[in-house]
Amino acid sequence: MAAPTRVDSLATTAVSEAPQLPKHKVKIKKPGQRACNEKDAKGKFCGGHLKRWFYITDVQEQACGDVEKAWGRDAEVYRCEHCKTLYLPNSEDADGLNVAGKGQTSVFGLTVPEKK
Repeated sequence: MAAPTRVDSLATTAVSEAPQLPKHKVKIKKPGQRACNEKDAKGKFCGGHLKRWFYITDVQEQACGDVEKAWGRDAEVYRCEHCKTLYLPNSEDADGLNVAGKGQTSVFGLTVPEKK
């Protein structure tokens, strides 16, 4: 299996300039973003978790085929678990393939090692 690739050339554009697909809403993740910031019709945030989406194994996406045609077979794409908005990685996010982020030092006096 080939190593996943990042869509860095697309991730350098501004959020309003994310390349849109015919059947999918596409946004660019903010550095460290873990939850969806899409608003519904009432103006409330979705708040669904962003999860790495392996669209090659998704049966519904295989019928559509938009994502694979646009970015290839192994692009790094995240999808909201509720509203299904797609998020491309941000080039400023140095975490690589980790959605959860680097972790932080405990405020309770415990030493928590940084995530790798």
